[in-house]
Amino acid sequence: ALIVLGAMATIEGPMGMRDVPVAEFCVGPRRTVLQRGELLASVRVPPPQPHSGSCYVRFTPRAEMDIAVAGAGAWVRLNDWGTRIEEARIALSAVAPTPLVVEAAEAILAGCKINAEGATDTVISEAAHLAREAARPIADVRGGVAQRQHLVEVLVKRALRGAIQRAGARLRAQGEPLHD
Repeated sequence: ALIVLGAMATIEGPMGMRDVPVAEFCVGPRRTVLQRGELLASVRVPPPQPHSGSCYVRFTPRAEMDIAVAGAGAWVRLNDWGTRIEEARIALSAVAPTPLVVEAAEAILAGCKINAEGATDTVISEAAHLAREAARPIADVRGGVAQRQHLVEVLVKRALRGAIQRAGARLRAQGEPLHD
């Protein structure tokens, strides 16, 4: 969720302070960009951009289990009329050694026309398929590789639809023009 929102991590240590995009904070399993003597001091989430919306969804087999089998976050910024996606971000969790940004899926969404139900199902499906291909899951006690790949596709579709819906709702709440 923080990755698609463009969050920044402030790190403090013996050499002073530095900012790192949250997307670059994790560099491997149980490894971060933190160097000896450094600590994560804060995480800053920028204010929402006009005409934007975001959504994060995850799959856990039981409500009491906190660790996701797979997760997907999406953020979109619509044009002034709510008829096109101007910019999109997609990130995946629990399906690669580190959180994963899916730039190929983001690229096909930019400029995508939105119909009355949201973005065209074809483009959303294509973006979800690209996310599935980008995922590099492992099999463990929580789920298998095929299950996680399938979940990525389902969750990316849900996250994109949720982000588009929220962006459209913000436009309507602001009294902005929307397509018919």
